[in-house]
Amino acid sequence: QVQLEESGGGLVQAGGSLRLSCAASGRTFSSDTMGWFRQAPGKERDLVAAVTWSANTYYADSVKGRFTISRDNAKKTVYLQMNSLKPEDTAVYYCAYGKGEPSLIRTYIYWGQGTQVTVSS
Repeated sequence: QVQLEESGGGLVQAGGSLRLSCAASGRTFSSDTMGWFRQAPGKERDLVAAVTWSANTYYADSVKGRFTISRDNAKKTVYLQMNSLKPEDTAVYYCAYGKGEPSLIRTYIYWGQGTQVTVSS
């Protein structure tokens, strides 16, 4: 089993920034993929950004140029730096962990509990 501990959500005004963190522990994989999904009320859970152990990244079109995903392999931690936040970025953000192609949903096996991000206008 892999456990994921998320932190960094909160309330911010439009145009502001937040940084999310997610640390993986337990039976982690040597060549893994870590990602961030988000789910707004009444909507599906969508992949926002992801990064492999070798630093290959994926970004949803809606966040390109505003969000940056990075990771510390030694700490098994992934970060999501979110800049120029918009009210439509408001959602619960979930950390996800797995092995494989970062853009594919089936890559992700383990999920965090989610952290709320609210962007006020």
